[in-house]
Amino acid sequence: MHSLSDYDFELPPELIAQTPLSERSASRLLHLDGDRLIDRQFTDIVDQLAAGDLLVFNDTRVLKARFFGVKETGGKVEVLVERVVDNRTVHAQVRASKSPPAGARICLAEAFDVVVGERVGEFYTLVFPADVFELIEAHGRLPLPPYIEHDADAFDETRYQTVYAKHAGAVAAPTAGLHFDQALLERLQQKGIGFAYVTLHVGAGTFQPVRSENLAEHKMHSEWYTITEATVEAVRATKAAGGKVIAVGTTSLRALESASQSGVLQAGSADTALFITPGYVFKTVERLITNFHLPKSTLLMLVSAFAGYDCIRAAYAHAIAQRYRFFSYGDAMLLSLQRASQ
Repeated sequence: MHSLSDYDFELPPELIAQTPLSERSASRLLHLDGDRLIDRQFTDIVDQLAAGDLLVFNDTRVLKARFFGVKETGGKVEVLVERVVDNRTVHAQVRASKSPPAGARICLAEAFDVVVGERVGEFYTLVFPADVFELIEAHGRLPLPPYIEHDADAFDETRYQTVYAKHAGAVAAPTAGLHFDQALLERLQQKGIGFAYVTLHVGAGTFQPVRSENLAEHKMHSEWYTITEATVEAVRATKAAGGKVIAVGTTSLRALESASQSGVLQAGSADTALFITPGYVFKTVERLITNFHLPKSTLLMLVSAFAGYDCIRAAYAHAIAQRYRFFSYGDAMLLSLQRASQ
């Protein structure tokens, strides 16, 4: 059984991608083919998939979820919307010198007031004066990950969003999907590769490192997902015809596996706090496209469970030596399921 320190590694800071490449699909692709590590370009993905395979994308859309505000007392506040509960209510992280009490008002972006409601775990309930999505879009700021050192600009507002983003609700992008542009999607379709979609609203917890050396003590953050009957049918038909189900990103994989706990993929919507570590038996996903993940992160544990701990360690060492770009705006990997992975 692995412990937290088994998932640590030294990453030169200059390998953390601070900005996206000028072209979405211009990134590199590290292909793990058994024990072989093959350096490719992301556009080579077309040749590595077969007609009849199914790509499953996460079509969540990133909210402009970051706000700066002022309390009635004059104190400054930073708010990060974590989840939209309904069209007037959100759960949010609130940073302030002193926690605002229930009933307090906060003026956000010098534009509107929200009322503080009850605490829900680490989050505050905030009640908006009008439609949440409209106010967030009009006055919020795009919440870039904590390791990106510049404030979001117009370029980020385009590029920290997949080209197929549809359902608003995430506070972080499903970053494996950022490599796909319209031209590449068309090439994949022309080859006979199918597309299906899940929606998982990525939360800020995706950036939180695991802090307990004993992984069994870690409490996984919760995220909301939806899987349609159409996606279930596409997966069933693909498998029946001998094709492979390829998750585009760990968020797509977590949604698919969360909805497969009965042994077969089922449609529906639910919260998931599924924590995948080596020893997990994968039920639906057979290949995975993913970016490079943070040390000591649940996502690094997930890919180690999927492709094999030793294979991932070797791949990350190779990626660092070959100067791959890491994290959200970085390069990608193509992994295959190792069923005996421990």
